[in-house]
Parts: sequence; C-alpha cells; structure tokens
Amino acid sequence: MNVAIAGLGLIGGSFAKAIAARTRHRVTGYDISADVERRALDAGLIDGAGLNTFDGADLTLIALYPGAAAEFMRVNARRFKPGSIVVDMCGVKRYIVKAARGLFGEGVTYIGGHPMAGREYSGFDASRTELFDGASMILTPDETVGPDKLERARNFFLALGFGGVTLTTPDRHDEIIAFTSQMAHIVSSGYAQNPIARNFSGFSAGSFADMTRVAKLDENMWTELFLLNADYLTEQLDILVENLAGFRERIAARDAEGLKSMLRRGREIKEYLMESEK
Repeated sequence: MNVAIAGLGLIGGSFAKAIAARTRHRVTGYDISADVERRALDAGLIDGAGLNTFDGADLTLIALYPGAAAEFMRVNARRFKPGSIVVDMCGVKRYIVKAARGLFGEGVTYIGGHPMAGREYSGFDASRTELFDGASMILTPDETVGPDKLERARNFFLALGFGGVTLTTPDRHDEIIAFTSQMAHIVSSGYAQNPIARNFSGFSAGSFADMTRVAKLDENMWTELFLLNADYLTEQLDILVENLAGFRERIAARDAEGLKSMLRRGREIKEYLMESEK
C-alpha cells in the first residue's frame, strides 16, 4: 500500500518510522520544512517527498495542527485518488470533521482520527518508532464510511503497534478529550507557574515531576486545541475549580472529616479506574 504523510513532526515522523520498521508499505511525505523532508529521505523513512507524491496514495495521514490540516485538505482534496482513505490526526474532531465535509471527490473516504500518544517534546527529532505502542487510536467514522474501509484503517493502525482502535463521534471525542487530555495540560501548566517552582531544589520527588511533565508543551498547538474545544473545556474547568474550592474550604476550616471524605472519594475513583483498566 502507498501511504502519504502530511507533516513530519512528532506524530507524522513517528508514523513514518513505525511504518518503515513494521510494515512493507511504501511511504512518501510532505513537510513545510525542506530540511525535514531531506532528513526523512536520508534516513530511509520515506521513499519520496513533496505534494506530487500524494496523487498515488492509497492512504493519506494528515498530521498537522487543526487549522493547517483543514487548509491542507481544502487545497489538496482533488489530489486524493478514488478508493483511497484520508485520516487526519487532529486533537479536536468537531472542527476538522466539519471542515472536511464535502471536500473530497467521489470514492475518497475521509475518517477523523486522533492517536492517543505523545511526548513533552515536538518536531521530527522527537519522533519515535514506538510512540504508539499500546496506545488507543480514536476514529470518528460517519455513515459514509463503509465497513471494508474502516477495517482497512483499523488493521493498518494495529499493525503499527496501537493497542486498540476506539470508535466514537466527533462530539463525544471532544467532550471526553477535554477531560482526559486538555484539562491535564492546563492543570500541569498552572501548577508549574507557582512562583515557588523556581526555588525548590532538594524538595521535590516523583509527584512534582509527574504533575509538571506536560507543562512542557507547544503553546501554539495547545492554544489552538483549547480554543477549538472551548465549550467542553470550560465545563471541565468549572468542575475542577469547584473541587479545588472544596478542598480549600475544608483545609481553611481545619475540617479533618470533610477533608478525609474528599480524599477518600478521589482515592476510590482512582482505584475503580485502575481496576477497570486491567
């Protein structure tokens, strides 16, 4: 199969590496940086570079920021051949699925996608063959996606090391991802911005590292993702603020029983989640 990748950063570069290492597919790529294209070619990760290589693709992966992905699809929609599949990798789905609607020619199947994998680093140099190992690949197919195309996409992602493929709607994706991903990045960033964070040498352990890991983010990408999902994200932040206010109120009042109750509830939820993941 001929696979074309638009964007060779962390996600696109990792796809190129995983495909090269684990399949026999032919891969071509495009990146706004000619240097990145050259390095991917020199490393043997792609067999060709440039937009002209997308014309013969059986599967196109669009690993760009949402706005750039929407523009890429709009400008290049007629390049994709009948019978091929196009999957975007954007972290929000309502916006990009709406942008893709009606763009493609007859016989081209579009599926919204989101690989639940990442690192606190970005760019081609941060890409890894094993980035997707055990991760969930989310797909948001609509009624126009035939079962054969969906199965082709599912088998492709599983062959790269994904632990499973989750099917959902764009709306449900954005609602849940606001809680599981986007809010975690906001909490981490807010936590790291405490003035004392610059002067704690000798006083931190694993919990501090865990809490601040994803504060090392690409502010351009995450700003775009947050604002494109502002409705669901603000709902989740309201819940978090309410919970934090509850903790503050009980601590300020020296309410040991109330504090124990809140901590117990959090522990029990975490234990339930750990058990359900087994």
